[in-house]
Amino acid sequence: MNLIWLEDFLALAPTGNFSRAAEERHSSQPAFSRRIRALEAWVGAELFDRSTQPARLTEVGEWFLGVAQDLLARVSRVPGDAQRVAEASSVTLRLASTHALSFTFLPRWLRGLESTTALASVQLMSDVLQRCEALMQEGKAQFVLSHAHAQAPGALDADAYLAIQVGDDELIPVCSPDEQGGARHLLGAEASVPLLQYSEESGLGRIIRSVFDQRLAATHTAFTAHAASVLRTMALDGHGVAWLPRTLVEDDLDAGRLVAAGDAEWSLPVAIKLYRERELSGRAAQALWQAVTIQHARAID
Repeated sequence: MNLIWLEDFLALAPTGNFSRAAEERHSSQPAFSRRIRALEAWVGAELFDRSTQPARLTEVGEWFLGVAQDLLARVSRVPGDAQRVAEASSVTLRLASTHALSFTFLPRWLRGLESTTALASVQLMSDVLQRCEALMQEGKAQFVLSHAHAQAPGALDADAYLAIQVGDDELIPVCSPDEQGGARHLLGAEASVPLLQYSEESGLGRIIRSVFDQRLAATHTAFTAHAASVLRTMALDGHGVAWLPRTLVEDDLDAGRLVAAGDAEWSLPVAIKLYRERELSGRAAQALWQAVTIQHARAID
């Protein structure tokens, strides 16, 4: 049995349209159909009723749909699971962090932990939140550090994961100043404010859309990127308004290079959270979590 057959089956199952599924799989229809037949021969039963257009899953096909999804999910986790076994006694921590926090909060946070705990070496993977979540789900990261807000839950806010708040931040709408030092653009006061938007993969974008989407009618998207650092540069150059973490733009605000583009109701307090799987393997990972837990307990005392 070839894993490609399972991926073909899952592409065909939702619609029963062979030509569309073949196109989705970047395959010719005859070759695609042969692979589906080969899978049926391996299973020992027909998975699709071809007497109807489009084809429909047979009773066996309905049962095999769950089997195929489970098999591919298990296969996708094999490298991560193997890495966890290999690193059970490793001193290396695998930490995924969103871009914005990698540049600002993370170095200071790690230094604070190192003042009380001997941390192992850290392998940092910096990416958009959607990819960081995938790294955790695939077992390739032991921890994920990201911004979080109650109105914008993500994949790691499920019961399979634990989280602890390790910091605070604030998303502030900012823009470059005009000649008088005031805001070049002002939310709620202009007919159409140019907005510097986050892409769909961005965790900060997820938060902004969840909280402010209904209030952004008087804006138009002037630019889209997944990294806050890119939007900061565009805001500095006068291209529009971007919601940026205070941890990223505090120096710009103090120096007057950026100014608030709205009053306090447009700013949004957010948490900085560290996520982990419930089953955490490795002495180094356990030591980090213990240090973070102690730090958190001291902060709330």
